[in-house]
Amino acid sequence: MQAPMDQPPFMHNPAQQARGLLVVDDHELLRLGLRTLVQSHAATSGQAVQVFEARSLQQALALYGEHEAKIALVFLDLHLPDSHGLSGLTTFVARYPRARVVVLSGVRDPALVRDALAIGASAYLTKSGDLQEVVDYIGALGLLKQHGTATPARAGQVDVANEKTPNRVLRTAAGEVVSLSNRQAQMLDWILVGLSNREIAAKAYVSEGTVKNHVSALLLLFDVRSRAHLVSLLR
Repeated sequence: MQAPMDQPPFMHNPAQQARGLLVVDDHELLRLGLRTLVQSHAATSGQAVQVFEARSLQQALALYGEHEAKIALVFLDLHLPDSHGLSGLTTFVARYPRARVVVLSGVRDPALVRDALAIGASAYLTKSGDLQEVVDYIGALGLLKQHGTATPARAGQVDVANEKTPNRVLRTAAGEVVSLSNRQAQMLDWILVGLSNREIAAKAYVSEGTVKNHVSALLLLFDVRSRAHLVSLLR
């Protein structure tokens, strides 16, 4: 497990200037899709986000070493041509212990999630959802400017059958693991970009009362007493 850090890897430090991303995956279409979405989203607010790409662990290690000052977040697949399972993550965080690494995997094994977070991953996201959910996660960290008019993909069309299926797993400042369903992750992203309960209700096509229930559940999950505390914990 990596050495303790001054702040949890997933928290956004406003003073940190790095805003680039490193996407490590041997599937060109996934890298292209994520890069296109991120840069398109950034362009709408006049930003320019640099996206580095690697198809192997060794290439990723070299790129990060060369551009570490520019890279704020690393998305790492667990199955690469030169690494398999958690070996790649272990190697990456051992070489760069202060890197903020998010596992992006097609596997939903609870044991694998737990082990990845223990090794030092900031979060564990699945590929089974829309890539826009990954972009929403990036925006929720403060790495992309987001406006109240932005609508995450499939708003109001969440698959009820999958609503309770863990889609995102985060490690809190206290080291606790928190699993979020698709709906909870979506709600959290909207909260972190500053939307009010009324605005969230309009986007999700639910009542404000339902939003309040979701907010209350998130506060309990993260063991905080207010939205402000929740935002300060995760930003």
